[in-house]
Amino acid sequence: MQSEVAMSSSDSADPTEIRHDPCVTAVWIAVVTASSVERFAGEICLSLSSTVNKHKPWIETSYHGVITENMDTVLLDPPLVALDKDAPVPYAGAICAFKIYGQDAPFEAVVLNRTSGEGVLRASSPVDCESQKEYTFIIQAYDCGAGPSGADWKKSHKAVVHIQVDDVNEFCPVFREPLYKASVTEGKIYDSILQVEAWDQDCSPQYSQICNYEIATAGTPFAIDRNGNIRNTERLSYDKQQSYQIMVTAFDCGQKRAKEDVAVHIDVKPVCKPGWQGWNKRVDYEPGTGSRQLFPKMHIETCGGPLSSVKAMLELQTNHIGKGCDRETYSEKSLQKLCGAASGSTDLLPAPGPSTNWTASLLTDSSRDSDLIYRFDGHQAANVPDHVVPQNLTDQFTIATWMKHGPSPGLRAEKETLLCNSDKTEMNRHHYSLYVHNCRLVFLLRRDFTQVDTFRPAEFHWKLEQICDKEWHYYVINTEFPAVTLFVDGVTYEPYLVTDDWPIHTAKIVTQLTVGACWQGGEVGTPRFTQYFHGSLSGLTIRPGHIETQKVISCLQACKEGLDINSLESLAKDIKFHFNPAQSVLVVEGEDLDSINTAMSKVSYINSRQFPTPGLRRLHITTSVQCFGEDTCLSIPDIKSVVMVLPPSEPRITIAGSNRLVRPVNDLRGPLGVAPFKELHITSTVMKGDSFGGSHRQGVMEVMHNLDYCDVLVIGEELNPERECLEIHHSALLGKHLDATNSTSGISIYGVDSMAHYEQALRQVRYRNWRPAPLSERKFRLTCSELNGRYTSNEFNLEVSVLHHSAPVEHVNHMAAQPQYMRPVHRPLMIHTLNSHMAGAAPPAATVVIVVCIAALVLIVVIGVYRIHATHQEGSREDEEDWDNSALNITVNPMENVGGAQAHDEEVKEEEREEEEEEDEEQVGGMTSAESDNSDADEEDGEEEKEGMKERKQKEKLEGGNSSITY
Repeated sequence: MQSEVAMSSSDSADPTEIRHDPCVTAVWIAVVTASSVERFAGEICLSLSSTVNKHKPWIETSYHGVITENMDTVLLDPPLVALDKDAPVPYAGAICAFKIYGQDAPFEAVVLNRTSGEGVLRASSPVDCESQKEYTFIIQAYDCGAGPSGADWKKSHKAVVHIQVDDVNEFCPVFREPLYKASVTEGKIYDSILQVEAWDQDCSPQYSQICNYEIATAGTPFAIDRNGNIRNTERLSYDKQQSYQIMVTAFDCGQKRAKEDVAVHIDVKPVCKPGWQGWNKRVDYEPGTGSRQLFPKMHIETCGGPLSSVKAMLELQTNHIGKGCDRETYSEKSLQKLCGAASGSTDLLPAPGPSTNWTASLLTDSSRDSDLIYRFDGHQAANVPDHVVPQNLTDQFTIATWMKHGPSPGLRAEKETLLCNSDKTEMNRHHYSLYVHNCRLVFLLRRDFTQVDTFRPAEFHWKLEQICDKEWHYYVINTEFPAVTLFVDGVTYEPYLVTDDWPIHTAKIVTQLTVGACWQGGEVGTPRFTQYFHGSLSGLTIRPGHIETQKVISCLQACKEGLDINSLESLAKDIKFHFNPAQSVLVVEGEDLDSINTAMSKVSYINSRQFPTPGLRRLHITTSVQCFGEDTCLSIPDIKSVVMVLPPSEPRITIAGSNRLVRPVNDLRGPLGVAPFKELHITSTVMKGDSFGGSHRQGVMEVMHNLDYCDVLVIGEELNPERECLEIHHSALLGKHLDATNSTSGISIYGVDSMAHYEQALRQVRYRNWRPAPLSERKFRLTCSELNGRYTSNEFNLEVSVLHHSAPVEHVNHMAAQPQYMRPVHRPLMIHTLNSHMAGAAPPAATVVIVVCIAALVLIVVIGVYRIHATHQEGSREDEEDWDNSALNITVNPMENVGGAQAHDEEVKEEEREEEEEEDEEQVGGMTSAESDNSDADEEDGEEEKEGMKERKQKEKLEGGNSSITY
């Protein structure tokens, strides 16, 4: 046994472990040298051997291990550890060895730490999974006995060890055949042409099984599945290619590739090919071109078989575009006004902003088309502020929203709340809510005793496929209590189940309107959200007092793209066709092949948006053919084509006008205030390519389109309602599709309308300040948008300066340079070339006219400066000048002496008449002074002389009139 259990006399116990034994303590005191201590302690412990090793070691009853083939380390569970109750007594409490019992078990156990009993199991010879996958044997632990000699050792009970050998991916897949052959008939799609098979020598399922096959030859019309079945991905043509040679490889589940690929030879047999011919796989659509024919040369080939009828179904797939198709992406308020909906709706999911901050924490999923979408993942919700919530829904109201929702997880899913009005505190009553439960849409409406006092309808249930199909749909709930009607994409649905309930008792408890969940404020320790919604919402609105008409609902959810048929009157009488409401599906039926061919050639795609969403629209055509006396006799291949909507030319919206306005304080106090944007102009231009004389050039063309909002924001401190306001009179919006809202941050004009109407409305915006004493200036910023922010204008900044103790005479600024490429609407669109080589000199006659006009201008300016200087020499007081970015405004000081006031007024009027004549002459030939600066060198000299005179004039007035001007 001593040969089996290795005892080591050098493994003596630590003296600190035995100090508390009385006899050992005596020995310790008698120590002189280290060697004598060891010898003396051993003799004493041997004398006590009959009483030290009382217990046998203990190990687990079973172990499970894993070893990777060709490795020696075994991972055991649990780890190999032996314990002995004799510890910490030396030898008796230590583990000296583990012994393995088992026939031909190539393993050995080694003690790592005698004191802790830790050991390790390892392979004593190479282990091969292909030879043996599992091993089972017995293991025991031995302590070190009663002393260094190992006498009186004890062994543990026997434990079972089960070892599993993990495979290593050593072998590559090998094909069973060196060559595979097959033949196919052209024009057919096969589920399986032939099957190839490979195998692997590895022992484990992970590495011995073939998990994947691949075609190594690129660009072939074939595919292969995981079982080795080869199929063709398109109809093969004998005329195009008579045979194919492809190489196939295999992968085991460890992704080890076959050492050698196998060749597959496929022959194509000729046959007649029934199906559609003369169609294009891609059709490009240019925005703004109206209806575009898709397949003008399309016809069907039947290989001469007699047919009784043909039915073709064309499906335009637009689910990936916006909310199911290309729709107008204006804001919900703008769309409702555009479609003629009743006013008074409340947008519960507006874009986040200073006054609509309750949606700031929600997740947005905005598309490239600026379509505002909120995504709810079961963790977000928003409490709508009390001042936004309609206080009385009345017996007639409408709730509308876009919703995209999928199946709920679990057999009995939780309620998913879109909209909920519940008690804010104390109780947990739901007054009205809209939620989804197990793919059913439920609307809850609980009246109170002040309205009804009998058992009345309270819950309305609808079970529709659209609720959980993961597609966008437009839902409108029209309530005329007690009747409730649901519209989904414009189609009416009555509830399949209506449950009654008693009305709610009246209580003075404030309610909370929540979007994306329901607020539970009472009957719980901590108020919280519950019944979270999973899905996407957009355009959630509620309108009390009105219900929507079918016409308005259809307008709000209408697609702006779809299929069409050109020249319906030219179709044969036997042709039948049918569109779905969205015009995304067209069914054409007929008995005569020529009539069918004519009808299919007239099918077109149309997109009525001025700026459509670019991208692919897939077109799928399925065809069924009936023969005489048979259901079907020919198989017509489906057609998969795409309509590529090209990107529209992006408009550049430009706001121009005077950037500074100086007004006396009395104008601000007046009932009308001042109009800051009186000289405003809004234009829009696009870049257009053109070919002329064999060369390509780009130009700028003015375009007319709608806007959907313009915001005037106050820069700096917000407006103080006690002394100032920014407003627009309701009469300025009459006859337009516009509305306006204002706050202390500014004013917003919204609605889908033309740029001209927005110009007119913005010019009517008034700024009033009835206590402007501390005010010296006010700054505003104007921006406009098309398509809900998809295209935005420049930021136009305007400063309104206030003159105190003066009454300036308003001088209209005619010298402001018009923005580049600006053209009146009634003029034909013109392209201004941007190529430098196209910019030649002006015609000689035009040059002469320009030079003469500039000379006259310089002369008039000299005369004007002389008259002004003469006026100063006569003792008149200083005139105030209003300098802005583009012109010189002369303001006459009204503090003249009474005797000279009348004469001075006449002089000022004469100066204004001369300046108007001067400006009229400046614009000879349709050019402003700013546009004529670069005509030639003479004009530049005239401009420098004029600027010098202006500087001298300004200096003279500033030096001579300081005492008479007060700001």
